[in-house]
Parts: sequence; structure tokens; C-alpha cells
Amino acid sequence: MSNWNRLLSALGVVLLVIAGGSITYTLLIKGNHLSAALLEAAIDSILIGVPGIAMVYAGTWLPSTTILPELYSRIVAWTGGGIVVMGLIVGLRELHPGVELTLTGGTQVILLSISSVTGLLVGVLNARTHTQAKALERKNRELKRKYELEKQNEQLKRTERRLENAITELEASNERLEEFAYAVSHDLQEPLRMVTSYLQLLERRYGDELEEDGEEFVDYAVDGAERMRAMIDGLLEYSRVETRGDPFESVDLEAVLDDVYTDLQFKIEETDAELERAPMPTVYGDEAQLRQVLQNLLTNAMVYSGEVPPRIRISAERDGPLWTVSVSDDGIGMDPDNTERIFDIFRRLHTNDEQSGSGIGLAICKRVVERHGGDIWVETEPGVGSTFCFQLYDSDRADLAPAGDSTLSRPESNGGE
Repeated sequence: MSNWNRLLSALGVVLLVIAGGSITYTLLIKGNHLSAALLEAAIDSILIGVPGIAMVYAGTWLPSTTILPELYSRIVAWTGGGIVVMGLIVGLRELHPGVELTLTGGTQVILLSISSVTGLLVGVLNARTHTQAKALERKNRELKRKYELEKQNEQLKRTERRLENAITELEASNERLEEFAYAVSHDLQEPLRMVTSYLQLLERRYGDELEEDGEEFVDYAVDGAERMRAMIDGLLEYSRVETRGDPFESVDLEAVLDDVYTDLQFKIEETDAELERAPMPTVYGDEAQLRQVLQNLLTNAMVYSGEVPPRIRISAERDGPLWTVSVSDDGIGMDPDNTERIFDIFRRLHTNDEQSGSGIGLAICKRVVERHGGDIWVETEPGVGSTFCFQLYDSDRADLAPAGDSTLSRPESNGGE
């Protein structure tokens, strides 16, 4: 019995030495803190056997960073299994003296301790295997997720390349379309000018010889040719907004508005218009195009004033890096359902008998404002009036505005809707 006692005691000492060596290694080699070293080298189970003490060290086999909670129950179950087996042997001996007659009380306790230690070791090995399997399973999931992410990333890159190609093709197509519209419009001007000239010549030379119907027909033809000329000019103007504008710079809208007033002086006096203006800001943009926008909006406000002299108010309000410029009137207004349509090219809400115009002025305004990175809209009510608003970047926030690069060629104002 003393030999078993010494053996179990020696086993306990050896295990304590292993634990101490592990702590020292963790502190000196790995550089961990003492608390981490003690946690990693923890003694997970202590079995006491009389008359010896056996300690089982499992800390380095089952690091706390990878151990699963259910594995502790596995270890306890295996340890308990060893105890149950030896308990059965002891119990059977008590029930039937013929069982294990060679066993003595001391050896029973020793065998119980050895079986418990064996059960614990088997449980630890089983738990370690289970932990490794879980780690491999987790690693496989991570690799699978990484593969799926890489696959999705590759698909996104292909989609991005297709979008970039589509955008490039669309930009090239738009550029070709603008060049075509410009060329066609330019080439149409000369024959149309010839038609108009000969119609006017016909009216001057043979006007006295024409009957009333004939004079009316000539007037219709001249008027149609003039309206077609205005539409061609507007189409030329529209096609040049993006490609023929001036580079952006700081623009004093006060000075621009002064120029617009000068250009519209005759129209202002003719309609007896009353104009009110608030202080205007300095913005970042194309001065010629901004003059064109203000001139078109003011002209529309005077044209669609109804039977009373127009009252027009121009103001500007700061909204972060943007200024919202408003042109309000108390004219005839329009149906709110048409507020989007009026900015379409050649879209008119009134016939030529009601109001003159090419139907392209607001479309040009929209394209100019969008070139400047802003938006344009209208708030209106029939019989009450309309307020046209558009956004421009402040000159101090030019870093947020579009570059505004284009070839140089200033569009002329079309005037009116």
C-alpha cells in the first residue's frame, strides 16, 4: 500500500511541476501577463485517493480560448464513469463476498483513484479531439465564407466593368447625338432662311395682287417658317449647353441680373412690369449660361402675366453649400400636374394663338442648372402665379460643384418658354 501511496504522490508532484513549468514558459517565452498564464495553466481537476493524492493537469491541452462549455461535461462524465465502474466492483464485493476475493480495502481505494484518473484522461483526450473537430469545422466555414465573398467580389467587379463600359458608350452616344442635332439644325438654317426670304419677297411684290385668302396663306407660311427658325435656333442652343459652355468661375449674380434687366428693358417697359429683387449671392458657374437662365425665367414671367401688369420678385436663400434662386410672379399659373412636363424639350402648355414661344426655353434652363450640379422646379397654382426655383453652388464651395469643363462657344438666349 505504501508503494501505491508513493506512486500517486509522485504523480501529483510531477503534474504540479508540469503546471509550474507551463506558467514559467508562458511568462518568459510568450510574454503573457501572470493572470493569463495562471488561466492557461489551470489545474482542471483534482482527485483525492486515500492514502495518496493524484492531480491531473489539463490546462495546456484545453486552452480557455478554444474550449467549448459542453466539453467540461464530457470530462466530468468520463471521470464519473471510472468512479461508477470501480463503485460497481466494490458494491458487488459487498453483496457477494466471492467477488474479487483478492481485493483489500486499501487496494479498492487505489483502484478507484486509478480508474478515476484513467476516466479523466480518456475524457480529456475525447474532449480535445472534439475541440479540434469543431475548430476544423469553424475553419472550413470561414474558408467557405471567404470563397463566397471572393466570388461575390469578382461578380461585383465584372458588373462594375460592364456599367463603366455602358456609361462610356452612353456618353459617346450622347455626344454623337448632340453633334448630329447641331449639324442638322445648322444645315437646316440656310434653306429655311431662303424659304422665309422668298415668302417675304412674294408678299412685298405681289401682295396687292393677292386676294384676302392668298395674303392669309402667305402670312401663315411666313409665321410657320419663323417659328421653325426659332425652334432650330433653340435646338442648336440646347445641344451646345454641355459641349459649348464656358469654364466655371465665380459669378456675381447681382451683376448678371443688372445685365438681364438691361437686355429686357424694352420688354419690361412694354408690359409695364414691376420687378423686385433681393440681394443676390456670388456663385460658381458659367456666367453666360446663368444670364440665359434668368433671362428666360423673367421673360416667361412677363409673357404669362395675364391681363394685368406683371409683378415679379427675384430672391436667393442659402441652403448649406447651395443657393436657391427664386423667380416668382402673380401671373396665370398652371396645373400642378404639369410641373414636370414643362421642362421637356418642345413641350408647351399653350398654343401659339395664346402665347408665343419655341417651347425649348425651360428645357435649356433645366439642362444648364443640371450642368451646374443643381436642380430646378416650379411651385404653381392656376390663377395665382408661379415660382421657379433653381440651385447653384456658392463660390466658396466650388470644390463640391461639377468641373464645368467644355469647349468654348456661348449660346444665345432663346427668350421665353
